[in-house]
Amino acid sequence: MVVVGGLTTPPLEAGLRALWPSVLPDPRLRHAALALDTGTQGLLYIVGPLLSAALASAYNPAVALAVTAALGLAGTAAVALAPPSRRWRPEPFVGQDTAPARQLATPAALLLFVSLTGIGFAIGAMNVWSISMAEHHHQDMLSGIIPAAFSTGAFLGGLIYGIRTWTGTTTRRLIIATAAFLAGWLPLLALPAPYAATAAVTVPGAFLTIVVACAYVTTDALTPAGRTSEAYAWLILAIGAGQSAGTALAGRLAEQPLASAALPAAGAAFALTVLLAARRRLGPTGHMQCGRHRRPLRGRHKTP
Repeated sequence: MVVVGGLTTPPLEAGLRALWPSVLPDPRLRHAALALDTGTQGLLYIVGPLLSAALASAYNPAVALAVTAALGLAGTAAVALAPPSRRWRPEPFVGQDTAPARQLATPAALLLFVSLTGIGFAIGAMNVWSISMAEHHHQDMLSGIIPAAFSTGAFLGGLIYGIRTWTGTTTRRLIIATAAFLAGWLPLLALPAPYAATAAVTVPGAFLTIVVACAYVTTDALTPAGRTSEAYAWLILAIGAGQSAGTALAGRLAEQPLASAALPAAGAAFALTVLLAARRRLGPTGHMQCGRHRRPLRGRHKTP
């Protein structure tokens, strides 16, 4: 049943990201919007579980499931019927007689997506680690509080990053944010007490927003015109696949506190290693400042 639900989930994230260029043609504003978009998603992981738990407690789990499905249907309809969605049309390939215009899986894009599996791995491992913390300290609320703190950090990070103009290239910011994401997990290796652990996870949560926003901008720069929706879907799939792997491995190591606490950092370290190896290939975003990026005219949009 859960598998069927996953298969029928509408690709809203990829679709919404593909709409931003038509809503905000200015690449600087679009970069800020992507950061705010990613950060505000953290609210869903704060409010959603609380709402589900409240409905299940006040009524029963079936009511919580029905309300969740109704909200999902309403949200999907709102996006699908919004004017930007109805006006959007895929852009034709520029130079469609050439192979590069048709090619999506370029080496640079593949390396970017591989690195993002490490980001997802860290998130999945963190979710299981929070449950282990709750069981170890006999505080059931920790299993929800720790992910909520992480999401709160993502929300605040998105706000701070989105309202400012940052210098440097997108690739450089992506690597620096990933390094900070890794550093944010290292305090967990000291096996902190519950309150300290809850505060600690807000740091990688804040930098997660920057990593994902820069990854979207980089993907946009590396993707041929007319194929951004498909590329965004692969980006989301890469994070989701990593999250599944992190959840599975963390579940196997849940009885080992140090190993369980180290897994998020391991995923982040993998992501950073791949990005450092790929930094020269991620060059299309490497020449513009203040959050801007530019596509080569051949095989891409003339307007970024």
